Amino acid sequence: MKTIGIILAGGNSKKLGALSDRRATAAMPVAGSYRAIDFALSSMSNSGMQKVGVITQYNSKSLHEHLSSSKWWDFGRKQGGLYTFTPTLTNKNDFWYRGTADAIYQNIDFLKKSHEPYVAIAAGDGIYKLNYNDVLKYHIEKGADITIVAKDMAGVDEDITRFGIIEKDETGAVVGFEEKPENPKTTLVSTGIYIMRRRHLISELERCAEEGKYDLVKDIMLPAMAEKRAYVFELSGYWKNISTVDAYAQVNKDFLKKEVRDYFFKQHPGIYTQVADLPPAKYNEGSSVKNSIVATGCVINGSVEGSVLFKDVYVGNNVTIKNSIILNDVYIGDNTVLENCIVESRDTLRPGTNYVGEDGYKIVVEKNERYIL
Repeated sequence: MKTIGIILAGGNSKKLGALSDRRATAAMPVAGSYRAIDFALSSMSNSGMQKVGVITQYNSKSLHEHLSSSKWWDFGRKQGGLYTFTPTLTNKNDFWYRGTADAIYQNIDFLKKSHEPYVAIAAGDGIYKLNYNDVLKYHIEKGADITIVAKDMAGVDEDITRFGIIEKDETGAVVGFEEKPENPKTTLVSTGIYIMRRRHLISELERCAEEGKYDLVKDIMLPAMAEKRAYVFELSGYWKNISTVDAYAQVNKDFLKKEVRDYFFKQHPGIYTQVADLPPAKYNEGSSVKNSIVATGCVINGSVEGSVLFKDVYVGNNVTIKNSIILNDVYIGDNTVLENCIVESRDTLRPGTNYVGEDGYKIVVEKNERYIL
């Protein structure tokens, strides 16, 4: 493919509350065994991209560990490779990334040393599948400077006021754009995925740097929209963003639906992730699991219903878990009740613990020492 990929994975969503205290939004666990960034990486790999750069910043430790080998997404270094970029302090620059445009500008050598004529830019917190070849073909046919991938959220139970809202004409050209409006004029939202010419992006980044501007949407996208050089490509399949607690919970609940699981994991092409060397989940006598996802390494003794359990979760005797999300490496002691909860990774819940989310999902963060129970 004549395109390189850039994934913006350095952000932190305060709307995720305590869940973002330990990790970047792009590193959030999804669907039992995956991370949010896997969906962007897999879409790029499946589209034939051979070179992808991931720009990280906030709480990037777990994200870097997840990206430690490019083999899981088939980005071989002989063909291109998977690169990770963090803010670098030099005698010419002592800033962290000051915005999305600045994040790319500080790594502009990645663009200048590449030879592909096009660049695909994507956020790391979207859950979707996309053939970037279709977007590129549309971009070339329209003669666009920028093509924005958008999703029509009409009929979807989603707060679209947290997104950029797009208006387009009959040709697909962008004629209006509002960032997080209180009263959206349309239901067409930006997914944070863009296609541009590489040389055009380089020149725009250099212009922004000279003018002291740092935002990709405000300082590069909006001027192009004003001159009607931006077009919209509508995404037809599943797409959701996980930057709030409710949205994150809903995405994981969606994966309890057979049609959603089949779309991502059984319909070609699939979604890939780093594979952990863990045994299959073990269901001991007396356990009960209904309509749930249980990842590898789990041991189940109690009752689990309508929930997602990530890797290495231990569920004790006489435990009841309903409509909850249990992140990696959690120990749940006997006689515990969890309902409408998201339990943070590496937590230890003492026997007899009782948590119920009364108004939305309750985030559970325990700091008990596991080995002195």
